[in-house]
Amino acid sequence: MPPKSTGEMLAAISNEMVRLKAQHYGKGAVEAKTYLNDDFLFVVLKGGMTKIEETLVDSGDEALVRQVRLRFQEQMTVAFTDAVEKVTGCKVLAHQSQVVFNPDYSFEIFLLDRNDEDPRDAADGGG
Repeated sequence: MPPKSTGEMLAAISNEMVRLKAQHYGKGAVEAKTYLNDDFLFVVLKGGMTKIEETLVDSGDEALVRQVRLRFQEQMTVAFTDAVEKVTGCKVLAHQSQVVFNPDYSFEIFLLDRNDEDPRDAADGGG
């Protein structure tokens, strides 16, 4: 069942990103929020580093953790974009990931092809 409002749509995307990361990485974010701005969808995920990653970051190996995380997120592009397309009804033209430490956040950024339709309009029932 598609989301009925913009808020439900954004919450559904947040929940799906957390679920996918937990399923494939072993640990999901502790908080997530999704923002829609024009053709851009931003998913901000707080937390989610594994104990191994935390240990490496604490030892100064942020670059190694970032490299592994970003490689993983590249492998997940199809799953991430499929989820966004299903929820929004819009094609994803591009996807990019980033991760930062101290504080621990990751970001999923999507460029949507709205075909002159605002996904909020579609989620609100065309109004």
